[in-house]
Amino acid sequence: MALERSGKLLGTVESVFYNLLSAESNDEMQKIANEMAPMESEHTNNIYLNETLFSRVKSVYGRRNEFHLGAEQQTLLNKIYDVFASRGAALDKEQKAKYRELSAESSLLQVKFGENLLNSTNAYEMVLNDNLRLKGLPDSVLEAAELRAHKKGKSGYLFDLSAPSYVPFMKYCEDRELRKELYMARNSKALGGVYDNSSVVKKLANTRLEMAKLLGFEDYATYVLRRRMAGDSGHVYKLLDDLYDAFKPEAEKEKEEMASFARKNGLEDDLMPWDWAFYSEKLRNDKYSINDEMTRPYFELGRVKDGVFGLATRLYGLKFVLNRSIPVYHEEVEAYEVYDEDGSYLAVLYVDFFPRDGKQGGAWMTEFQCQHVDEKGQDVRPHISIVMNLTRPTKTRPSLLSIDELSTFLHEFGHAVHGMLSHVNYETLAGTNVFRDFVEMPSQVMENWANEKDYLDGFAAHYQTGEKMPVDLIDKIKEEANFHVGYATLRQLSFGYLDMAWHTIKEP
Repeated sequence: MALERSGKLLGTVESVFYNLLSAESNDEMQKIANEMAPMESEHTNNIYLNETLFSRVKSVYGRRNEFHLGAEQQTLLNKIYDVFASRGAALDKEQKAKYRELSAESSLLQVKFGENLLNSTNAYEMVLNDNLRLKGLPDSVLEAAELRAHKKGKSGYLFDLSAPSYVPFMKYCEDRELRKELYMARNSKALGGVYDNSSVVKKLANTRLEMAKLLGFEDYATYVLRRRMAGDSGHVYKLLDDLYDAFKPEAEKEKEEMASFARKNGLEDDLMPWDWAFYSEKLRNDKYSINDEMTRPYFELGRVKDGVFGLATRLYGLKFVLNRSIPVYHEEVEAYEVYDEDGSYLAVLYVDFFPRDGKQGGAWMTEFQCQHVDEKGQDVRPHISIVMNLTRPTKTRPSLLSIDELSTFLHEFGHAVHGMLSHVNYETLAGTNVFRDFVEMPSQVMENWANEKDYLDGFAAHYQTGEKMPVDLIDKIKEEANFHVGYATLRQLSFGYLDMAWHTIKEP
């Protein structure tokens, strides 16, 4: 218990600092992160490599059946014992020195990786002034690109590697060479040049392997998976292989259909990766008479927010109250107080919607403060944050989301609900501090509403006329939900295979 409650000040500062390092970073913060990584690693090692402290933990763990512990107490004890054991507490003096060196190196490499990724992303810009080369791009995309250029003090249309810029460009731009340029830029971020991550990745993989072997494991995957629901590499590969076998035939059919469709629509060469989004969007429209530009007007961000928050009200009785007096880290961030259906206070929820130079790509949920019960028996409620990179408003249009962006919002909100509804005693076990595999369950559940007619009918209305989304359009959203599901699944599996390949190496 004393160990669980120690280090509160450092934990609070680290939580705020690293959340901002992802969401609102700058050169000074990156410099601090590089200075702090080895210091924090050393501090952590001083705790988990302390023989006297481990002997105390081991003593309690060895007598755990005598104490009549509750499920939560038992889980905390198991978790703390396992952390000590997995971080080198049982190593000899020489091995501990080596472990310190490797863990410090690993921490620094991970910070460097994120820094290179952000800087490489921000370094790329495509500025276009030739209207012929902009053919196919909708007015909404061009207006956003013009605004992007204006903010950077440039004329013309600026496209970058953020999702709201990249995704529609790849879907609609008819200039194949430009699509190829943008595709290659996004898929070779931090590869070569001043922000090169290739050496960082190799060093990190080798450092992790060496740490795992030092701790008695054949590879890093084995070391990590013993604390996952999968248990070992065999179970992971079985799942990946089963899904691959099930979806590969469908993906092959989709690819053939796409290649045939592209040829009929003027593609003379082989279908390449930078062609996929472009012809896929045309094929989707051809099959289902639907595209993002048809649905966006019905997903104005304000209405979507009402729809997402309203879903939590229907399902869980939650109420969200905007509170502008709560300090935020950027003017675009909104802070909400969250109340239960009986009026009791549950959480603070921060929402951060739009891309910025200081923000990493993608979307995530995190916590500035975890729920727990303190020494005085007070239930400390959580401060949850969801960070995304959604389509920005322009001079003439509010933020209008795609179906994918709506799904992303619902997904991250599912994580937020997991954190906000937490009701445990110990911070170590609160919110998303559960088995990694289970972390994704609440988010996947929430995603399922993105194409449900009853749900969409409750908030999807045209931002100009206020008319509800037509029933036939909602039907089309539902109908096309499995469009290119084979391709999407194989793409996702490729990430899993790649991750396992890096972490099952037995030799450097």
